[in-house]
Amino acid sequence: MDKDKNLTDFMNYNEIVEKALKGVVREALSRAAGAGLPGNHHFYISFTTDYPQVEMPAHLRDLYPEDITIVLQHEFWDLDISDTGFNVTLSFNNKREFISVPWAAITGFADPSVQFGLQF
Repeated sequence: MDKDKNLTDFMNYNEIVEKALKGVVREALSRAAGAGLPGNHHFYISFTTDYPQVEMPAHLRDLYPEDITIVLQHEFWDLDISDTGFNVTLSFNNKREFISVPWAAITGFADPSVQFGLQF
């Protein structure tokens, strides 16, 4: 029997686990979109800015050409969750900016208020 054949992951478990963990992010954002952030909860969301379908203003993309971490705490608006990702309006230098992020672009999620974090 071929030893390497036994080690081939035809089920692609890494992808299954990542999809499940991004479901945690989606659920947390869905709860925040519906009821706001309770208590001291706040989110740090890191994502790849050059990922296809990421939408953000050109001047922000110029400042963050590869990745960015955004904070959802006090100043965010219009948080919308979909099957493909999330949209939110954030304040950058006192100016509201629209950002759209596909789930696949997310590289990290944290809620420091409860010492919870995920890396993808």
